[in-house]
Amino acid sequence: MKHPVEKVALSLLEGIGPVTARQLVAYTGEAVNVFHARRKELMSIPGIGEKTVHAILNHKTAFEHAEAELAFAERQGIRILFYADKGYPYRLKACEDSPVVLYYKGQADLDHHRIVSLIGTRSPTEWGKGLCTRLVEELQEYQVLVVSGLAYGVDITAHRRCLDLDIPTIGVLGNGLDKIYPSAHLPVAKKMTEKGGLLTQFPTRTKPDRENFPMRNKVVAGMSDAIVVVESGKEGGSMITAEYANLYNKDVFAFPGRPTDPMSAGCNALIKKNKAVLVESAADLVSLMNWDKTGIPAVQRSLFVELNEQEQKIVELLKKEESVCIDRLYLELNQSPGAVAGILLELECKGVIKGLPGKRYMLI
Repeated sequence: MKHPVEKVALSLLEGIGPVTARQLVAYTGEAVNVFHARRKELMSIPGIGEKTVHAILNHKTAFEHAEAELAFAERQGIRILFYADKGYPYRLKACEDSPVVLYYKGQADLDHHRIVSLIGTRSPTEWGKGLCTRLVEELQEYQVLVVSGLAYGVDITAHRRCLDLDIPTIGVLGNGLDKIYPSAHLPVAKKMTEKGGLLTQFPTRTKPDRENFPMRNKVVAGMSDAIVVVESGKEGGSMITAEYANLYNKDVFAFPGRPTDPMSAGCNALIKKNKAVLVESAADLVSLMNWDKTGIPAVQRSLFVELNEQEQKIVELLKKEESVCIDRLYLELNQSPGAVAGILLELECKGVIKGLPGKRYMLI
């Protein structure tokens, strides 16, 4: 494998975010070419200005930092995932502003066939904790991977119950993997890496500052099929995550609460504004997501219809999996969203596939 120092360095350049980084790679071909391009070539790229070019041409500090990250990752058994690489979570890859680089320590499959993010307030009521615990218990038989933020409250309640039930769970951090925040959750975090994992976009020595958590919340939203808000006030990280999930066209669900309860105000508002679907149990969630209990794709009947090459490619993929989201199909077919939508429509007209909630498709 090619040494990824340029890939990591690209994510560490001052003032260059994920959208700009993608623009640079799209025009130069790959990360290493960004650093070998001349000033004139860089300035000719749409949206790239003098400050960006200056940061690229003066990249020594970023490369030194990248080398340190690579060394730490090797010592700690951390995988570094670049957005254009195969190992990068495909659900997140479809989000145009997802992190350029992810740091991952764990065993869980980031492309697990069913991923649910459980989110909520850091100060839940006992009722909210009970909802979270029961939801995890009810989801156990549906072969899910549970994602949350390792924070106090709903997050840690979900992670702990997953560990109790041997359900893989991933914590998305708002700081580097050289430190667990909050420190009280270190024992839980260590256990999570044995079957689940810890994931972050932030390099080492990144403190858990307030401004990092909205970016963390994007990852929580982007890498999931379904996001469930268990209990939340009108403001806070959970509401931000739900907004990102809606932006990414994810399925958002929320538990309703009493109109007078401030800890249910956020959930009630999401439901009232049609930004979340009301759920009262895991049964509601799995019914709306069209999940069965085994998670094993059913054996499909023979198809006696004529298919072109692109249609056949979709069918072969769906034969291997229970259902596939449209983001995955964009990547597999390497075509524009409009072209993929046309192929899917033709397959539906032929009676080969059917659409599911969450912009997923399965064979009939």
